Amino acid sequence: MGGKRNREFLAKEATEFLNHVMVERSLFPFMIPMVFVAWIIERWFFPFSNWVLLAVSVWATIQYCRYQRKVLIDDLNKRWKQVLLYTSPITPLEQCEWLNKLFMEIWSNSINPKLANKFSSIVEKRLKHRKPRFIEKIELQEFSLGSTPPSFGLHGTRWSTSSDQQILHMGLEWDSNSVNIMLLAKLSKPLSGTARIVINSIHLKGDLRIMPILDGQALLYSFEPTPEVRIGVVFGKGTQTLPATELPGVNSWLVKLFTDTLVKTMVEPRRRCYSLPPVILNKKAVGGIFSVTVVSATTQLTDKLKGCNSGSLESSVRNGTSEGYSGNGVGQTFVEVELEELTRRTNASPGPDPKWDSTFNMVLHDDAGIIKFNLYEWIPNNLKHNYITSCEVKVRYVADDSTTFWAIGPRSSVLAKRVAFDGQEVDMVIPFEGPNLGELTVRLVLKEWQFADGSVSSNNTSVIGSQRSMNRPSDDHPRTGRKIKLTVVEGRDLVVKDKAGKSNAYVKLQYGKGLYRTKTANVLKPVWSDKFELDEIGGGEYLKIKCYSEDTFTDDNIGSARVNLEGLVEGSVRDIWVPLEKVSAGELRLQVEAVKVDNYEQSGSSHGGSGNGWIELVIIEARDLIAADLRGTSDPYVRVHYGNLKKRTKVTYKTLTPQWNQTLEFPDDGSQLELHVKDYNALLPTSSIGDCVVEYQWLPPNETADKWIPLQGVKKGEIHIKVTRKIPELQKRPSTDSNSLHLTKANQISDQMRQVLRRLRRLVDDADVEALSLAVSEMERIQEVEEDYMVQLESEQSLLINKIGELGQEMYKCSPSPRRKNSCSKNSN
Repeated sequence: MGGKRNREFLAKEATEFLNHVMVERSLFPFMIPMVFVAWIIERWFFPFSNWVLLAVSVWATIQYCRYQRKVLIDDLNKRWKQVLLYTSPITPLEQCEWLNKLFMEIWSNSINPKLANKFSSIVEKRLKHRKPRFIEKIELQEFSLGSTPPSFGLHGTRWSTSSDQQILHMGLEWDSNSVNIMLLAKLSKPLSGTARIVINSIHLKGDLRIMPILDGQALLYSFEPTPEVRIGVVFGKGTQTLPATELPGVNSWLVKLFTDTLVKTMVEPRRRCYSLPPVILNKKAVGGIFSVTVVSATTQLTDKLKGCNSGSLESSVRNGTSEGYSGNGVGQTFVEVELEELTRRTNASPGPDPKWDSTFNMVLHDDAGIIKFNLYEWIPNNLKHNYITSCEVKVRYVADDSTTFWAIGPRSSVLAKRVAFDGQEVDMVIPFEGPNLGELTVRLVLKEWQFADGSVSSNNTSVIGSQRSMNRPSDDHPRTGRKIKLTVVEGRDLVVKDKAGKSNAYVKLQYGKGLYRTKTANVLKPVWSDKFELDEIGGGEYLKIKCYSEDTFTDDNIGSARVNLEGLVEGSVRDIWVPLEKVSAGELRLQVEAVKVDNYEQSGSSHGGSGNGWIELVIIEARDLIAADLRGTSDPYVRVHYGNLKKRTKVTYKTLTPQWNQTLEFPDDGSQLELHVKDYNALLPTSSIGDCVVEYQWLPPNETADKWIPLQGVKKGEIHIKVTRKIPELQKRPSTDSNSLHLTKANQISDQMRQVLRRLRRLVDDADVEALSLAVSEMERIQEVEEDYMVQLESEQSLLINKIGELGQEMYKCSPSPRRKNSCSKNSN
């Protein structure tokens, strides 16, 4: 067996050698017949000397040795290239024309749509925050990157090594005249009007750096240095285009905006991350919740921290307190943690190696973000603090349900860690920006991710986040048929604006078009426990929260937040703490529960009422009203607006806690029910002391809601009401009542169509083709029933018209005119 394998190996090697000789020595095929002819001459005509065979043998030996040497050199070159690739600081340039050809093939149908979708949201966000003064409002209408893709590595690619980090260097050049980015700008005065700005060409040239991290699970990419950017801009109205001088300065503004965005996101040392997950779960993260602990720092700032007010340091105005100051002359520092619009700050700690151990709840409104840590020198009894330096940690959700944290390490290296599950701690030591300024130790804990379908990645409900979008119109959002019970429980660590050290805090809520307000709590740790009932709105609507500190002249804003109310599970109460944004501290505790309202669709609450019922409103009392008269009291009464109907209660004189106990009724047509509390004046005009909206549409038939409603537009005051949607029992009506039967059947057909339409919307979102076909068939069947019912109604209508005509003729004949008196009496006889 072994001999057979040796023979096969020798035969293979001999074949390869012969092929090599035939390639390297093109005259070798002609030598074989010459040797054969020489052998025939020697055999049959006259013999040659033996040196001919010896020369042939020597020649063959030399050729075989050269072949073996070439094989050995090729093998050594392959091994050497591998050694250079993994160990050499810099590898030779390698061409990659194949990459550009591949990119060209997949650009139009694959990469271009994905990049356009991603970049359009980034551009839209940047345009809202960065626009010139002569543009009042600007919106993105179209976004296409054209048919020409960028080119990579036209001058070759190479690998380099820096601090054990492999880096791929390649050039990027993009010249495209088919770009179509259309912006609609509303111009401010004195220009006025609107203008259409079209970006139709782009030139981008720079050097890319690509770094694999986390054992190939992600790539970091950036430019070095800042790339060269040029864009072409035209203006017009409709399809007409005008010269770029129509709005001077727009071209330079757009170029600066584009360049600044690149510098702040992907020019060294700023880098972007592209994940390469082994599994893609097709989840879209829209928000995340993190716990950030600022542990300690080691700094080289001893000279700068001894009470200095160095002019070389950049200054920033912050609200300062005197906590932590020891008065020993050693400078103190604090860290401000910043994530989007949410900021928190630690206490001040002395010395060049401060320790804070401060933990904050942070909310991210996207699938990626930057947690920035700003180091300040704290100056006692001063509102102005010296900015020293900063560092940052970037976070991104990965499609395999993991999370990546990364930062800039020493000498521009990479610090990257991956979290596979929620609750896992990540400790990172991050160098401050600048030469030898020290480093910061932080601890990050992922609590949960929130997804576009409303689900979350864990059962942790200590904090709630929200979706990123702030510009979704609530008018188009459909009601879901559920009720949200919201309780504003309490607050903690709120910013104190009152000079006396009091809080006087209250909370305003907005959900869709509904506005709500809690009572005012005059304590440092307010407890409200105010309950509100909201109609759940689909389409990504969020709850907006604003917290105020009540003052004599104007109320101070002490924080705001946005809360996502999607994905609530019925029967489960979420007890959550919401961190307030745009302030240095403060959290609100909410309790949120979703409740399914029985017979919601049959009640017709979202379609203008039941049509055969009425609203019974009992206005019972009010409390804590504001004083509208000089004597410190009011003469309150309530004016009720329901569509075009207006009613009012009696006046209760000289009181801030009136009791009315009056019952008012209105036809149930789905109109908005508004209560306006007024102060009665005999001579002067009446003044408003608060108003509110009564949400009654969610009520099941013949059930009563008893609630206190905070008054809007005033600092305090609540009104106590009971509201009932009265609907008669249809089954108890006599069967001869044809109008009731018609109403019942019409309601049944309408309810069936609404149910099928809701199911169709849900199935379209789920892309369930089979169920969609069944739902369409059911809709066609209901339409046939509706057509038959309409034919029946038309026939009954014609019969009714004929009957009315006959009755009219009979009445005309029996009218008491002198001419027809006798005829009528004869007919009666």
